[in-house]
Amino acid sequence: MRLDRNFVLRIVIIVIGLSALVLSACSVVAPPPATPTPTSTPTLTSSPVPTLTATAVPPTPIPTETPAPTLIPSATPTTAPTLPPTTAPQETVLFTNDNWEFLDLPGDMNARLNNPLIAFMNTNNRTVTGGTPQPGNDIETLYYVSPTNSAGRVAIKAFDSSTNNQIYIAPSGNAFAYMRLDAGTSANGLYIADFNVGVTVRVLPIASLTQRGIFNEPHWKRDGSALAIALATGYDLDIYTISREGAWASLINGGSYDFWARWSPDGNYLAFVSDRLTCPSWRPGEAATCDGTGAPPPSGGHVFVLETATGRISQISDAAVFEPPRWVTPRQIAYVIGDPLFGDPERALYIADIFSGEVRTVRLNTGDMPLKLAESWSPNGQQVIFQAASDTTAIVLAQSSGAEIARISDLTFSRYGMAAAWSPDGTRIAIGGVAGQCPYGVIVTDSALESIARGNPPPSMCEPTFSPDGRWLAFTGVIASRDGRVDIYAAGNNGFGAVNLTGSLLGNIDLIGWVGGTG
Repeated sequence: MRLDRNFVLRIVIIVIGLSALVLSACSVVAPPPATPTPTSTPTLTSSPVPTLTATAVPPTPIPTETPAPTLIPSATPTTAPTLPPTTAPQETVLFTNDNWEFLDLPGDMNARLNNPLIAFMNTNNRTVTGGTPQPGNDIETLYYVSPTNSAGRVAIKAFDSSTNNQIYIAPSGNAFAYMRLDAGTSANGLYIADFNVGVTVRVLPIASLTQRGIFNEPHWKRDGSALAIALATGYDLDIYTISREGAWASLINGGSYDFWARWSPDGNYLAFVSDRLTCPSWRPGEAATCDGTGAPPPSGGHVFVLETATGRISQISDAAVFEPPRWVTPRQIAYVIGDPLFGDPERALYIADIFSGEVRTVRLNTGDMPLKLAESWSPNGQQVIFQAASDTTAIVLAQSSGAEIARISDLTFSRYGMAAAWSPDGTRIAIGGVAGQCPYGVIVTDSALESIARGNPPPSMCEPTFSPDGRWLAFTGVIASRDGRVDIYAAGNNGFGAVNLTGSLLGNIDLIGWVGGTG
């Protein structure tokens, strides 16, 4: 049944009142304290990373004999050189808890999320009056829909188009974050929507998720209880956690650039990327600071893992990465070294076990190909499917050890133009295109790359993804006779019986993925 709005409003007013007492001393945007003046002997701060190699201490010079006094006047001491000025501190964003709004949701919405639903965005959905579509609009609407009942889809929330699909949903489906960027609006910032209370609230008055030149999307715990996000402080990037109720805490604040935070599936660990091996700090006056040295801000770094229960941080990658890492299992992290888009001659795949410390690189024992693109790891981390690219591309399935299992050479996707997905039990693989470039119909294979379904369009298949319970396959498809319109389809896990779930909508469709049904 629906929440009583008057009751909720009374609860919200009490919460806001308490929040105001706590936050009354905080302004929305406040500059950090002035740059401290370094003392002659700076104090070394402890490193947050136990694996960092300590700086070698130079040997103590052996004293020489004191020279005999001379009647010749000594030279005038040379004035010490002036150190280059340090970087001026930048404004630090403080957390807020304001601009509350109600969500108009069905009373049984949380119960519906016990089963997997498909989340998608519909932009510029023109209404029809007398058979004639009305003029376009700048509205984006987030929908949830069942794979078996397109008529029962739920409009979760409408947004101004400036949000630009910057919507980040927890796997549980009961919370999401989004950017509000209406031109000239003082209420802009990052918001969190909480289904349990039925409200949205602004938690950060920021104008962009790009912080210090690095794009950092919020990343939710699987149960939707909290998200992690990297934010600019006075001199660096720190990682914070924000609960869906709006409470926040600092997770990682060591003075370096720490970013691309990713929760483990069980929520006990947080993977992130940091430049702390090359720049332990960017704060003026701290030991080994990069401030004032001319060092450029990082665009990548090494992979680390934080154990949230103990605060222990461990280094995972020996080489620098320039893409976010991703969790494969609660103990395995996959990451990439090199990127041809930035001129690297090789893009190599790695998978690391955070408990044993074992790190593997996938190197084909049948004749390796240096460019491995669009990779998708099996649910147990033992296999990976990817595009093996040189002058041509092939789809290769291999063991993490590098043993090739099978390959497909007659599907000619462009580089980075393939998307593959595994079923949760690892028995099926779906293969399609991306971004509306979908040259083939439904393709589903078994775990040895043997064909289960291989259909001809329409519809074609892009961005395939299996439901959390493994019963359904969702994908975007294009029907050429409808001027290349993209719709969302749901089929059985073998790819058969596809049903169009968005054909009655007139706007542009973007698939977000599955939500709910996570147990």
